Formats: sequence, structure tokens, C-alpha cells
Amino acid sequence: MIRSLWWSVRTDGKAPFDTAHLKVYYPAIASGDDAERLTGVFGPDPAAAPYPVVVFLSGVNVGQDSYRRFATAVAESGFVVVTMDRVAELFGGQMGLTPGVDLDAARPDAYGTRPTCPAIGEILGALAELNDLPPLRGALDLDRIALGGHSAGGTVVLQSARYFPSVAAVFAWGAHTMVATMLGWDPGTVLPAQVNCPVLLGVGTNDGVIQGSADRYGEDGADRPDPVRRTFTEALPPGDHLLAVIPGANHFGIADADPTAARAFLDGPADTEALDPFARLTAAFLRTHLRGEAAAAHELAALGDDVRLTRR
Repeated sequence: MIRSLWWSVRTDGKAPFDTAHLKVYYPAIASGDDAERLTGVFGPDPAAAPYPVVVFLSGVNVGQDSYRRFATAVAESGFVVVTMDRVAELFGGQMGLTPGVDLDAARPDAYGTRPTCPAIGEILGALAELNDLPPLRGALDLDRIALGGHSAGGTVVLQSARYFPSVAAVFAWGAHTMVATMLGWDPGTVLPAQVNCPVLLGVGTNDGVIQGSADRYGEDGADRPDPVRRTFTEALPPGDHLLAVIPGANHFGIADADPTAARAFLDGPADTEALDPFARLTAAFLRTHLRGEAAAAHELAALGDDVRLTRR
């Protein structure tokens, strides 16, 4: 059984645009007592505690509840999964839901010196507080952390992971490290990922959002190499990495897209359901690298029947 609870943490920025609201999914167990009935709060299942923690960052203007099914599926494999909503400045004074990007940290004179997403450290600090309080006291293994993300959330994870020593795995859907020319980079630049752990990258062949954003990177959308594949081949250091391509899946394949927000209107058709296969792949990847389960490594090999897997 997976339950969730809410938490808040102060992040960078000027009030009121300096607060992140967290949703924490965790394996739970029913006791049947009155407190549970009256509050709706269930204690964590002690069977496999403490649980490795997955911090997942959303795409721009994509609410965290869009990822509820994905987060629940990963949590069911024995993880605590944390999502976030944070309204703050996107760029040029525009406000919206964002994981938060330190734009100065992504410029040529600073990239590689610090995280582009400072909110990650603040979220990890909040989880340390939660781990000292009921109902999750002692249930979070904060020495075994994975960072994940979708779209821009995946990009900042790839740009930030190595600055947090407890991060042992990184995964992303529809994300790459190609960088906007407005930040001072040459067209088509793919930045080296700031990771020192295994990485899983996932993408669908019908990703219309990545294709529709080509001009941001000084490229022609009609004729360009896939930025996700370029990130996999050019941006990652040597390691135990995976690229998962799901034929017929689109950019919002792992989310329940909100048609009133974000840029799902650019997306290609969802000819294939990506959420289930990518959630299973992610869970097996995390069980391999965070829990050290040999059986999960065999599952990763078997999942190649559902997706096109490339290893390096």
C-alpha cells in the first residue's frame, strides 16, 4: 500500500515565490487503529525500512500530481518518492511552476562550478527533518538517494547531481543537456552532465516538445540529431548508463498532461503508453543501483523486449 503526505520547504527566491510544496509517497501499512481512521495517516511499512529516496523534479508548468501514477508505481518497488510544486520566476519576469534554475550557473563562465538547481539541496534538508518526525521517523535512507526528472526537471538533475554526495543514481524522461543560446552558448551545444553515478535516460520517438523547441538551441527542428541521444553519447562520463527509447511514446508519456498549462499542445501523438514500461524500467534500475539487487539487473535485461535499450 502506498500513502502520501505533504511538507513544505523554503527555497531560494523572494517571498512568496520561495516555497516548495512536497508530496512524499511511501510504502505504508494499515494498523486499523482509531488515529489512522480519524487522521488518514498511515505509518510506513517497517518490512524494508529504511527506504532509499527518489527526488523527482517536474517539467515547467507541470503540476506534481501529473506524476502521481508514475511516483506510486516506483514507490511500490520499495522506495520513498518525493515530488514538488514550486511557483517562481521562469525567465523574463514570467512566473510559473518550476524546479528552479540558477541561470547564472548555466552560463559559460560558471557551468560546472555549482548546481543549476539549488532547490535540490533544500529538499534533501527538508527530508532530513521529516526523517526525525512521525510518521516517517527513521523510514528514509538519506544515504541512498536517486534524482529523477521530466523535461526541464530532468535537465537540471543532469546538471546538478554530482554536487550531492548521497546521490547514487539519476534518471530522466524527455530531458537532455543541450543548452539555450540565450545563455551565451554556441548553437547545438551539449553540456557535459554533472553526474558521477549511473544514469537512465528515456525518450519517446514522438516527442514533439523537444522537436518543437529546436530554435531555443539555435537548431532547425526539421533536421537535427536527437538531443537525448546526443546527451547519452556525448555528455555522460564513463559508467553504467542506459538509454531507453520507447517507439510511439511522446514527451508527456509518463505524466497525465494538463491541457490548460505547459506545452503539451506541441507534443506528438501518444501511440504507445510509456508510463508503465518506463516506471518498471526505472524501478529495476533503482533497485539495481540503490538496493544492490541482483535480480533487478536481470529484469533490466528482460525489459529490453518492451523498449529499445542501449548500454554504455
